[in-house]
Amino acid sequence: DYENVGTKVSKKLSDKINIITSVNAFSSQGNSYVKNSLVISTTNLRNDNKIIEICKKNNLSVIAMEYVPRIARAQKLDALSSQASITGYKAGLIVANSLNKYIPLMMTAAGTLLPANVLVLGAGVAGLQAIATAKRMGAIVFATDVRIASKEQVESLGAKFIMVEDEETRGAETSGGYAKEMSEEYKKKQSTLIAQTISKQDIVICTALIPGKKAPVLITEEMVSSMIPGSVVIDLAVEAGGNCPLSKMNEIVVHNGVKIVGNSFLASELSHDSSNLFSNNVFNFLNYVIKDGKMINE
Repeated sequence: DYENVGTKVSKKLSDKINIITSVNAFSSQGNSYVKNSLVISTTNLRNDNKIIEICKKNNLSVIAMEYVPRIARAQKLDALSSQASITGYKAGLIVANSLNKYIPLMMTAAGTLLPANVLVLGAGVAGLQAIATAKRMGAIVFATDVRIASKEQVESLGAKFIMVEDEETRGAETSGGYAKEMSEEYKKKQSTLIAQTISKQDIVICTALIPGKKAPVLITEEMVSSMIPGSVVIDLAVEAGGNCPLSKMNEIVVHNGVKIVGNSFLASELSHDSSNLFSNNVFNFLNYVIKDGKMINE
């Protein structure tokens, strides 16, 4: 496929290469790098200091795609959003396959089966896509987020928005559109609200992340124990420590009959579309920085 569109395929990286694009160039400490090159990739730069050392050792310049600002001009470069949308959609499909009951309301001759209840924690790009997917399948969906601005977005998708509203929530969003870390007092109020809601849920999808910091713990072991056996928790924040302390990276944990799925690579399970979107993000960035075959502002 590469050769059909005029690409040269090589088994060895050449020192003549100037730019390297990658989904995650620093995923393995054993990678070898083309020295003096520019790497365009998603990274874990905020949390992994070893990446800086790798760059110094190999004289690499890095464009970290997760730092693309959330502004109108940069939307077509926003790799985090393009991949999070796929992740949220796939999370909705996973719970449908993992749950031991119907998602929609079913009226049969043998009786009526009530629809599944879904709680989505975090109403960012992944959370909104998870809400939309669950609603399309016929679930009753609830969602919570610390950003009051997300209420309108959640309700526009047909879900019920639940949150602790106080003075702190009015400033709970950064200028870049991400959630801020909240105070301990607010976290206690939020935890109480979630505890009151979670015992009635069949499905919980966790998507809450704070850039550069460990994911906030939103679901405690006690809360999981209060859920009905056969319920499912999907923790999309597992790579950053998880919104549930019971979740484990790329494993399914069963606690008191509740499945807790910690999958860090959901976007790759829809590789056709996730690859297309990510490559478009990178291509659109290159369009900005390459003019007449040369890098601008080197």
